Amino acid sequence: MILTIDDFDVRNKVTFLRVDMNCPIDPITMEIAGTKRIEEATETINALNDAKIVVASHQGRVGNKDYTSMKKHSAVLEKLLGKKIQYVEDVIGTLASDKIKKMKKGEIILLDNLRLCAEENYEFAPNDASNTIMVQRLVKLFDICVLDSFPSAHRSHPSIVGFSNILPSCAGKIVEREIKNLNKIITVAKAPHVVVLGGSKVIDRLEAIKLLINNGRADHVLLTGVIGNVFMRAQGRIKSPLGIKREEEVVAKAHSLIGTYPDVFSTPVDVAINKEGDRVELDVRDLNKYDEINDLGPKTIEYYNKIISSAGTVFMSGPAGFFERDNFSVGTKSILNSLSRSMATSIVSGGHLNYALKKYKLVNKINHISTAGGALILYLTGKKLPMIESLENAAIRYKKQV
Repeated sequence: MILTIDDFDVRNKVTFLRVDMNCPIDPITMEIAGTKRIEEATETINALNDAKIVVASHQGRVGNKDYTSMKKHSAVLEKLLGKKIQYVEDVIGTLASDKIKKMKKGEIILLDNLRLCAEENYEFAPNDASNTIMVQRLVKLFDICVLDSFPSAHRSHPSIVGFSNILPSCAGKIVEREIKNLNKIITVAKAPHVVVLGGSKVIDRLEAIKLLINNGRADHVLLTGVIGNVFMRAQGRIKSPLGIKREEEVVAKAHSLIGTYPDVFSTPVDVAINKEGDRVELDVRDLNKYDEINDLGPKTIEYYNKIISSAGTVFMSGPAGFFERDNFSVGTKSILNSLSRSMATSIVSGGHLNYALKKYKLVNKINHISTAGGALILYLTGKKLPMIESLENAAIRYKKQV
């Protein structure tokens, strides 16, 4: 049981609103490539009418290309809301605290990228998260905490579990709706369960795959993207190092999963590589160490679509390739089209795929669309997510006080 905005009188209350506006960033132009998560944030902001709203989010991971400030997000948010946004180029310094102290009813502040604070890049137990410098500097400025960051719900970061461990706290509109809809889908989901996994977040996905299989949520796992490359490396079908973080560790884990569940995984038999910007399709056996895999090949796409067509439930998370470039969008577009035509219950997750669905005009043909990636996967396994657990504990505390 969690509380919602309807359980509180938020008028004139200084409200810490943790959203997830971590958007796809075009690696070439460095512009925001999909605004779905920012659009979602507007729903809860509008529901907090007459509150003093301090919006907080992260963008990207330290060291990655998509690790940017929130300045462009602020401009998009302002346009979507039709309201003035005060963008503060600070998180826990005096500039941020001074701005928060001077807020008036109905004003909205957007803090800079939370991950500019070192502590936000690590996970903590709730009490330890509450004792971080980030939380201790800011918590005294807030009256209430609203968590609406479902894509980050599987993280125990200070902004996710630290404030809600101290302040009266509730779920925002997106979290409220996600939990309701997912619980309904889990109840009616039918076998065979097909999981299509892509994207580049390999470490996060490996344990989740095991949980999905063990909980009967993955009869077939179709692998694409970087995670597909990792499994092909584990199979010995890619001979050269991939050049990814903790490569030996993730390849060993993939090898173990293949050995434990030999009939579950499917990996590409052909791929599309990038040859000076051109799409060149070839058999995986013909790859050399200089080839840059950017998409699935036609034989793999055909086989994957055949599996999807006979599924009872299909869950897809992460794109099949570098779909931002039209000549490498074939795999992602084809699989999403296959999902849209399938009689199966379809679930699509992650910011990149939300952008792709909009791009290919398939939004209205999928049963459930979530901007969450790893968090949604773990929720489907039945695993308790730190943010949800924190909200449940906050509800227990609040009910004891009233």
